[in-house]
Amino acid sequence: MKALLWYVFAGSKGGINRARIIRSLEKRPLNANQLALKLKLDYKTVTHHLKVLQKNELLNSRGNGYGNMYFISRYLTEEYEEFEVICREIQENK
Repeated sequence: MKALLWYVFAGSKGGINRARIIRSLEKRPLNANQLALKLKLDYKTVTHHLKVLQKNELLNSRGNGYGNMYFISRYLTEEYEEFEVICREIQENK
């Protein structure tokens, strides 16, 4: 799981925005539009990152269509400390 986290957040383009999405969802579930507004990102960019995070089983969703709410997965919750370590390292190497 640690290798996956490093790849998704530090080893690929868009990792910083994916980390921002996770940090927002850690506080409370949101839909794609709410995330786009909160993070000041394009809606299509947010939906792309949400798909990447879901594909890697780091997010779960409930509902369907526009109002689909996103939640941090159990797998990411278990490794949240490692996620924070990766985020700190990304910030230091900017």
